[in-house]
Amino acid sequence: MKLEIINGHLLDAANGINVKQNLYIADGKVVATGSAPADFRADRSIDASGLFVAPGLVDLSVRLREPGYEYKATLESELNAAMHGGVTSLVCPPDTDPVLDEPGLVEMLKHRAKTLNQAHVYPLGALTVGLKGDALTEMAELTEAGCIGFSQAETPVADTAVLLRALEYAKTFGYSVWLRPQDAHIGCSGVAHSGPLASRLGLAGVPVIAETIALHTIFELVRVSGARVHLCRISSAAGVELVRRAKKEGLPVTCDVGVHHLHLTDADIGFFDSNARVNPPFRSQRDRDAIRQALEDGTIDAVCSDHTPVDDDEKLLPFGEASPGATGLELLLPLMMKWACEPGDTSPARIAMAMAKISSNAARIAAVPCGSLVMGGIADLCLFDAERCWKVEAGRLASQGKHTPFLGYEVAGQVQMTIVAGKPAFER
Repeated sequence: MKLEIINGHLLDAANGINVKQNLYIADGKVVATGSAPADFRADRSIDASGLFVAPGLVDLSVRLREPGYEYKATLESELNAAMHGGVTSLVCPPDTDPVLDEPGLVEMLKHRAKTLNQAHVYPLGALTVGLKGDALTEMAELTEAGCIGFSQAETPVADTAVLLRALEYAKTFGYSVWLRPQDAHIGCSGVAHSGPLASRLGLAGVPVIAETIALHTIFELVRVSGARVHLCRISSAAGVELVRRAKKEGLPVTCDVGVHHLHLTDADIGFFDSNARVNPPFRSQRDRDAIRQALEDGTIDAVCSDHTPVDDDEKLLPFGEASPGATGLELLLPLMMKWACEPGDTSPARIAMAMAKISSNAARIAAVPCGSLVMGGIADLCLFDAERCWKVEAGRLASQGKHTPFLGYEVAGQVQMTIVAGKPAFER
């Protein structure tokens, strides 16, 4: 299929493209920008007037809930939500049921996703068998099955000797390890940021040191092993500063932050709003401001949706008993626009910077072939209106998970079309 996208504003931070130009696609790949190739005859012409034409979004943390948790969401519903959000490639953690610690399970998930012809799905394999933190998985076999890295999801490895062995093994074979920095004991039963608000509400706290102690440990093990580590969902000012120092030292680490944490603080819990029950918890305004600044200066490499659909039975409970998580696939783009742009000021330069955090930078971390408009590259595209305002309502979300702390908010930035491998997969 041959497509021409005309009158759009091309935006590709990876290649320094920020200009109004036409784009041409053939056989699922980008073949030209500006002028059509010789003898090019489009099967379809798409008028992108008033729209930005950017690489499809790359989301570094999406729980698809399959296998095992289909009552919360299905592969079909969440990949459909990805299309609505312009997400063409996504990384899924291994905390399914059963855990992604066997090659057959990974192959099954990859096959199921491929038959749906929507977003590219890149699984993370379990770092330890059953995520129990004891025996290492067969990383080589899991890589052959399609895993792009290894993770413990939300379950920290309590035994540092096991974690060191895992990092040494990963270094030997060039694998990346994705870790969420949290101590295995401190704050493990907490549900909110440790601070005055949690004390007033009588909620068990998760102190910042639960993150910083884990970061100190990880960095020491990286110094010894030399392994490449991606830090998932940094949440505190102190954590950001430790990452900044580690990068200045030259340690092979990258990090991301959940998009919700760019905007909300522990004060947004309000009167025990379980929609604001997330993991890691929303922290203080000082922490949020430090995260926003670290994203600006490049200390934080990428932003993810941390998409975690939760069903009503597990969410509509008292705050301390509710399951953590929020839907995010369809909010990743507008919430990034909210961070990058002042109201009424949709500067292409600011939008390009924001898009890099959820496309090219994320693709580089995951080491997947997407996130840019390079000639000959896969034509995964997101066409969006940066100024289109819409209200976040449960009924408008394609995800089976309808819970988000942004319900009722009006946001700007709406995907109008998503193209995957040169084929329109969603049109509004």
